[in-house]
Amino acid sequence: MTTSGKDNKRDKEAVKAVSKTARPVRGIFIIIGGLVFLGIAFMVSISLGAADIDLQTVWTALTGFDPAVSQHQIIWELRFPRIIGAALVGAAFSIAGALMQGMTRNPLADSGLLGLNAGAIFMLAISFAFFPGLPYVYVVLMSFAGAALGAVIVYGIGSLSRNGLTPIRLVLAGAAVTALLTALSQGIALYFNVGQDIAFWYAGGVSSTRWSHLAVITPVLLLMVIASLAISRSITILSLGEEVAVGLGERTMRTKLISGVIIVVLAGLAVSVVGAVSFVGLIVPHLTRKLVGYDYRWIIPVSAIVGAMLVVVADLLARTLNAPYEIPIGALISLVGVPFFLYLARKGGKEI
Repeated sequence: MTTSGKDNKRDKEAVKAVSKTARPVRGIFIIIGGLVFLGIAFMVSISLGAADIDLQTVWTALTGFDPAVSQHQIIWELRFPRIIGAALVGAAFSIAGALMQGMTRNPLADSGLLGLNAGAIFMLAISFAFFPGLPYVYVVLMSFAGAALGAVIVYGIGSLSRNGLTPIRLVLAGAAVTALLTALSQGIALYFNVGQDIAFWYAGGVSSTRWSHLAVITPVLLLMVIASLAISRSITILSLGEEVAVGLGERTMRTKLISGVIIVVLAGLAVSVVGAVSFVGLIVPHLTRKLVGYDYRWIIPVSAIVGAMLVVVADLLARTLNAPYEIPIGALISLVGVPFFLYLARKGGKEI
């Protein structure tokens, strides 16, 4: 057998080994259990807040909405879209993080740590300063552009190194670009007196989510989820290494380009709703890989469910721990995310 034949056989065996780590039964159980959990969490989240509403009223509002009842208005116009927005944001950040980690083979990858979130906020600051009153759909487009800008700068800086894009080097580049774009955003906010307009996006939260926002982001998110699942097998192969992927005939540049577009769109969507929340896309894929293995055909859907659960619970805690005042979601998630990041960094960016 020739050397190339041996290499090809070895590559195929590596793919089979990864496929064997998949736990489809556990994945199905987690998805079904997660959906049930989300249903219960939705009811509890709608009920609790600055003004508690009993579950009977919640059920009545959902099955027979009466616009004349103020509690029904609170449920339908404020809390319901807010909770759906939290679930969508969690799914978007988690899928983006999973794709980034698989595509780059960087366990420290996260849209908040690699400059995408900061880029989106920077473009939002520009839009508020120079184009006030933009419809929400244009705010989302600006977020896309900003996320792409952040990604290009970070990967451009990281690729200048002779030794390539190591996980730690990429995160350091992300930290530097995040600091730069954040400083520019704050400077624009102060100079053009739009600090109050973007303060919400700095803190992170879904309190301002409305049905009109969901109408814009939901179809795009669903499209990105379908696209992610469509390339999930290619991401699994790419996560084994560039040489293995090429040896198996994978068109790596095409896969990376499609993945990059999906990541930018997902990060931009999430930031346009919740602001600069980090660590969701870092924590969830690691947890998911421990639960269902290394096959991205399962990692992506399970990450979406687990991420939705995480942000919905974080939003509930943000509203109830210090009611009637809210704690920023970003602060709560960072309480878990920062120690988790330091643990990974201490291991040199290796998988948990």
